[in-house]
Amino acid sequence: MKIIKYILTFISGLYLIVAPAYLTHLINQMNCRSINIDLNGSSDNKLITENEINNLVNRSHPSLIGSKIKVIRTCDIENRIKQQREIRKGEVYFTIDGTLRIYVVQRNPVMRVITGDGDYFIDDEGVLVRKRKLYTPRLHVVGGHITISRPMLEGVSILDTSIRRSVLKDIFPMINYIRNDSFWNAQIDQIWVDRDGEIDLIPRAGHHIVHLGTTENFIEKLDNLEAFYTEILPVAGWNAYKRINLKYKGQIVCNKNQ
Repeated sequence: MKIIKYILTFISGLYLIVAPAYLTHLINQMNCRSINIDLNGSSDNKLITENEINNLVNRSHPSLIGSKIKVIRTCDIENRIKQQREIRKGEVYFTIDGTLRIYVVQRNPVMRVITGDGDYFIDDEGVLVRKRKLYTPRLHVVGGHITISRPMLEGVSILDTSIRRSVLKDIFPMINYIRNDSFWNAQIDQIWVDRDGEIDLIPRAGHHIVHLGTTENFIEKLDNLEAFYTEILPVAGWNAYKRINLKYKGQIVCNKNQ
């Protein structure tokens, strides 16, 4: 019985080694018959198009369809695709029917940053992507006195330890908190950074500005503001104040409209 189990185990192991090699050999003898691009991401996410990916492939291998699979370097195509900042992940491989399969995961923008030097998206990993005319998703907009450093432009995440003294690094967790809170996601429209690096929130309702100060204890500040919104403003009126200051711990200081 032990001998039989040993033989079965050996045959199974041998199959797992030989079968993939045999399939690879068969595929390599075939010609490339077609290209299939799977562009994964939200239907609203148009950071890059299938046509652009197809152009990247053609620049690596101009006569790909009809070429022998064994001469096509899928690693070169994959590396070229991964070099695109808009792409988080890319995989390139051949299927058994001779189809070149290109699987691409786009980045997922969580905020838009507008500076004097450019217009950008920042994704959920903190990576900066230059905005294109291809699409403009509905995101919270961050503007004002913001510096985009060279490492950020080169693809280093704003969350990386090498990125120091960046207000975007401080704003990032607050943006995610606002996005994931139904009340604040509906209320807050824009975030403005003043010359002192302090933050103003610009709501969608009313004609006031909320001065947050720094992002320190931002959850506590927003909790205080929510209480103010639900208990005071319905009585005083949404246009009663021009500035609501949350900078000081445990205080809400308001300036009335004249």
